[in-house]
Amino acid sequence: MSQLLAPTAAAASRSTSRTVRVAAVPAGHPYVARVTAADGLQVLPDPTPPGAEPGRWWPPVVLDPAWVRAHAAEADLLHVHFGTESFAPEHLARTLAAAHEAGWPVVLTVHDLEHPQLTDQAGYRAQLDVLVPGADALVTLTPGAAAEIRARWSRDALVVPHPRLLGDLPPAADAVAPAPGDERVVGLHLKDLRPNVDAPSAARALLAAVADLRASGLPVRAEVRLHRHVRDEAARAEVRALCAAADPAVVRLVEHDRLDDAALAAALAGLDACVLPYAHGTHSGWLELCWDLGVPVAAPAVGYYDQQHPDGSVATSGPVGDGAGLAGALRDLLRSPAATRPGTPARAALVRDRRDRRLAEDHVAAERHAALYRSLLAGEAR
Repeated sequence: MSQLLAPTAAAASRSTSRTVRVAAVPAGHPYVARVTAADGLQVLPDPTPPGAEPGRWWPPVVLDPAWVRAHAAEADLLHVHFGTESFAPEHLARTLAAAHEAGWPVVLTVHDLEHPQLTDQAGYRAQLDVLVPGADALVTLTPGAAAEIRARWSRDALVVPHPRLLGDLPPAADAVAPAPGDERVVGLHLKDLRPNVDAPSAARALLAAVADLRASGLPVRAEVRLHRHVRDEAARAEVRALCAAADPAVVRLVEHDRLDDAALAAALAGLDACVLPYAHGTHSGWLELCWDLGVPVAAPAVGYYDQQHPDGSVATSGPVGDGAGLAGALRDLLRSPAATRPGTPARAALVRDRRDRRLAEDHVAAERHAALYRSLLAGEAR
């Protein structure tokens, strides 16, 4: 287990200074902004990779031994969140060594035990075998992920729940028209078909689930959304064929460009429930955005999605292609006494209540990160 055995004079001085300077990977991400919002923390901006457009942080320049050595005096510690898949495990080991040589403790937040942007997980597992033992402290989002980390690497991780992703509520999301009649709308957002999205299986299961629910007397229709530019043309063709063969009164396929934050919030806010199409993964930011908007989620039985909000707002649906399991999960969500309809006062009140809870919880999360940073800089073992 990696740990700081004793504080250097510089580290001891930094631990009591007014500002802790964090080299975060990345800095420009809503999650990172939330958990570093405590007083006394300063996050260095993301360096722009050579040849990249302004504002792009990947592949992360900070995860390079030469960059760390050149900027050793500008930060106090390194906190790694996302972007490690751009590098070989040996490169990451050299980066950790450079950080420790610079006197920087290293914090790793284990967002993903299975990487959503990768199909073959072997390389990512090799990276984790470097990063998890080599970091001075670990953070993760759910007790289940912490237990898996403990089982795989004999390391303890601080569990800090995911912060909110929705900022100030976009007017478009707050002004959703009430749904006419009793028909429920269940959304399946496939986006650009990243590697962990099994779009054909998810669409096929949703269509079967909708048929099952309608047959049992629960009026439901499906809304399937795709980006115009996707990574898997064959999968898109299959989704199009499935939707075209279905009753247009039961399923609607919408293809569009990537939505901005306000348009995305409005699209989600108009749903009675949302289905996650993931074949593998660990935690979901999409689930968090749905929770912020009061939209219940049917999640596949992979990773720890069900632990992100164990309040009845997430129902486990079985494997991503399990139509019967999805029908059961949606039936539970849509018939729950706590379910709210889009555009209603009850939904608006739920969104306001959740925002208030988030504000309090996010403050605690940021303070916990600040306390962790300061303890490491004081040389306390984790």
